[in-house]
Amino acid sequence: MQMYNKIDANILNELRKIVGEEYVITDDYNLDVYSRDYTEDFSFKPEVVLKPSTVEEISAIMKLANKEKIPVYPRGGGTGLSGGALALLGGMCVSMERFKQIIKMDEDNFQAVVEPGVITQNFHDECEKLGLFYPPDPASRGSCTLGGNLAECAGGPRAVKYGVTKDYVLGIEFVSPEGEIINTGGGVLKNVSGYNLTQLVVGSEGTLGIITKIIFKLIPLPKHKKVMLAAYDSLENCTKSVAEIFKAGVTPSALECMERCAIKAAENMLGKKFPNSDAEAQLLIECDGNMESQVDADIETIAEVVEKMGAVDMILAEDSNKMAELWALRRCIGEAVKSISPYKEEDTVVPRANIPQLVKGVREITKKYGITAISYGHAGDGNVHVNILKGTEDNPAWDENLDKAIREIFALTVSLGGMISGEHGIGYSQKEYLGICIGEAEMEMMKRIKRTMDPNGVLNPGKIFPGS
Repeated sequence: MQMYNKIDANILNELRKIVGEEYVITDDYNLDVYSRDYTEDFSFKPEVVLKPSTVEEISAIMKLANKEKIPVYPRGGGTGLSGGALALLGGMCVSMERFKQIIKMDEDNFQAVVEPGVITQNFHDECEKLGLFYPPDPASRGSCTLGGNLAECAGGPRAVKYGVTKDYVLGIEFVSPEGEIINTGGGVLKNVSGYNLTQLVVGSEGTLGIITKIIFKLIPLPKHKKVMLAAYDSLENCTKSVAEIFKAGVTPSALECMERCAIKAAENMLGKKFPNSDAEAQLLIECDGNMESQVDADIETIAEVVEKMGAVDMILAEDSNKMAELWALRRCIGEAVKSISPYKEEDTVVPRANIPQLVKGVREITKKYGITAISYGHAGDGNVHVNILKGTEDNPAWDENLDKAIREIFALTVSLGGMISGEHGIGYSQKEYLGICIGEAEMEMMKRIKRTMDPNGVLNPGKIFPGS
């Protein structure tokens, strides 16, 4: 572990000169607010919260941090689920909330230039006003920011058809851990001019640089969409249907799996009943496209597949209000499940044809250890969120067996050709498990990259690597 220094009065004065006194926050209330993200019940107070507004200010902050050996923790919307923004060792929390400009919308080239503090939903809305489409849509899209999406390479339901955040990033401006202002990529669709530094930083969880500007690729907004909710009396049949839909020649724009306990949690949170909520499991399936006839044909094909696979009922939503109601069910599940009790969320991902084996194995493992788990997620791309709940009563199995159960779930995931995180990242909460899916040589290569770019180890230390 790197040795770091504390922030003293002289350093605070230097920070005030850089960002202005108003944007150097040291009161206990705000330090407590910035001590958390959405990861379980973790809390780590920074010594100071900084709110810069220019790339030059961030550059000056990083140069000062390097000189004084003080850790820096970049923060977006604070909605992360692996502790990526937590200030584990105190130091400086650099909030990107003032970087909130949509700089340019280029309708001719289907591109946008934005700052990282833009709320994802706001960016969606601005794109759609112009007939453009930015597909990545994490569950927290109403509060998460684009910079955080890049840091974690966020996905969301539409990744099954359209890909994840990295697939839409053409270039970035970022500040290196030593304070250099670096520009990578650009507004072109082809680029093999040197190493792809853009994709090195995207998904690096704020450990290799602080992103200050993003160039996005956009696509035309699909003109038509429809949503189906298919209910099953068997979780196994539900999950087996996923691969069959693709084998039938259809790629939905979203394909989500929800088991009964997850749906019940959403009902309790929203205070309303959803169709077939007593069914063992349901698939939420969305199809979109520019030709309504093709969307109708895809929905018809899917209906035939799910009926063949044992669906007991199907509901079709064709107008925007009904589709929004069904999506409200899915989008609130994460928050609803987490509100039940203390929890650990695992972000497993496997080839989608192996989802039935994963879900069955998770049930067997948690039953073996006397632990309750609720699973749901992006079945279309094999990404299953496994939420392990402590419950409201004292549960000795939680303390005694939780780590064993998680390790078995991850070992099963890897044995099925999967990885331990699909979109939430490793961060703080999962770092001790990384060796289950990453070999020693690969781990050392990653550490060498980190040491090369951040020789003093000041940017987001204590994340990703076991023992760090």
